[in-house]
Amino acid sequence: MTAPNPAPDLAASLDDALDQARTVADAVLFEGYVLYPYRASSAKNRMRWQFGVLVPPARTADGGEHAEQRTDILLEPRSGDRLHAELRFLHVRRRTVERLEPDGSYTEVPELELPDRVLVPWDEGHEERVRLHAPLAELTGEQAHTRTVTFDLPPGTEHEPVLDEEGRTLGRLVRRRGRLSGEIRPYVEQLPGPYRLSRLTVTVHNTVDAPPPAHGGSRDDALPHSMIGAHLLLAVEGGRFLSMTDPPEWARPAVAELRNENTWPVLAGPAGREDVVLSSPIILEDHPALADESPGPLYDATEIDEILSLRTAALTEHEKREARGTDARAAEVIDLVDTMPEAVRERLHGAIRGLREVTGEEPAAPAAGLSLPEGSGHPWWDPQQDPEAADTPSTVSVDGEAVGEGSRVLLAPGSRRTDAQDAFLRGCRATVEAVVADLDGEVHLAVVLDDDPGNDIRRQQGRFLYFKPDEVTPLREEEP
Repeated sequence: MTAPNPAPDLAASLDDALDQARTVADAVLFEGYVLYPYRASSAKNRMRWQFGVLVPPARTADGGEHAEQRTDILLEPRSGDRLHAELRFLHVRRRTVERLEPDGSYTEVPELELPDRVLVPWDEGHEERVRLHAPLAELTGEQAHTRTVTFDLPPGTEHEPVLDEEGRTLGRLVRRRGRLSGEIRPYVEQLPGPYRLSRLTVTVHNTVDAPPPAHGGSRDDALPHSMIGAHLLLAVEGGRFLSMTDPPEWARPAVAELRNENTWPVLAGPAGREDVVLSSPIILEDHPALADESPGPLYDATEIDEILSLRTAALTEHEKREARGTDARAAEVIDLVDTMPEAVRERLHGAIRGLREVTGEEPAAPAAGLSLPEGSGHPWWDPQQDPEAADTPSTVSVDGEAVGEGSRVLLAPGSRRTDAQDAFLRGCRATVEAVVADLDGEVHLAVVLDDDPGNDIRRQQGRFLYFKPDEVTPLREEEP
């Protein structure tokens, strides 16, 4: 007699985790698909498909976009012996509108008005999924190339009749799709060292042989042959992936060697699970999740649901008819907002994520060093309000000169700074407002630009720019 096989329960649990990951992945897949106010004529919808666009190889030179993406992630197989991968993307279907003429022919028109909607030309996104299931043992060495998954989506044309309320044909929608082909290449390499650790690499390639752009060819010409919002869902039964952003200390050197291109993998599914990964063209945190208050998909996940809903509710009836005719998903948004109960709308305004238990006890006194001195004469934002400000020198030596409050300097931000906007300030003149120190004891100069017309407001609000002493040069009054 053999022990009962736990695989079905494990598979069901893994499917649940993948379903949760897909809800977040949908926000990635449809980000920018149709932006509020959800009409084809809206100015925001003239530039779409911003994320995860894998174009044909012949089009990589003209638009700064790529034909492939690469995911690297560390994997501890443990008892796991099988990898599941799912590539998801949108395939553009270019829709035109035709009116039925009295003689039975069809004429392409810019719009077709119906009582409940206005149909207009539109680029629809059809979701595609390509799956891979393979034993980990078959993804190593020379045999790995045998597990490459290729796919080919042929071109085609579809017609959908447009009927009135009585079932009579008024016209038709014509959808045309271009050829799109690609491949998924998985590879597993066991890393040297005392730990049983492997590197999983999965590359996705757009391989379609689309013609190179003609003179004046636009990005729109390549979209029917591109993967839109391309991302990967990865799962391993019985094993675990290591976080890219917070790996164990012993794995940090191996993480530093990973190479992710045009995508970023994070642990997905419920918190605490380590067997599911979402590799997304948008950088996310581990275990991303949608807010419980979100009423449904609004297809603009970097915005705020409350703003989206209120803006949608403010559309005129004609604009709503146009939105319903733009796309089925846009129509769902209009219906979602129109039927949203007031209680649900109020929940979008904000939520408390944590509460202190009320026990009746007096709140504990603040930790030493956190309270601010009273009656110091400095506003709350002033660095001199800090109790440790007395330990900061009032001046620092720069090129042999004492620089402090009131000193005029020439800004020369170094290349090591992470704020790209500081590059625009090179060579600008500024006045030092204070010498301050951060929590690590590093000394900085708080400055305002001499030619900034808002200096009075900046001084009132304490909105200074901060530079290290080696990023300024003392400015002598006689210098031009």
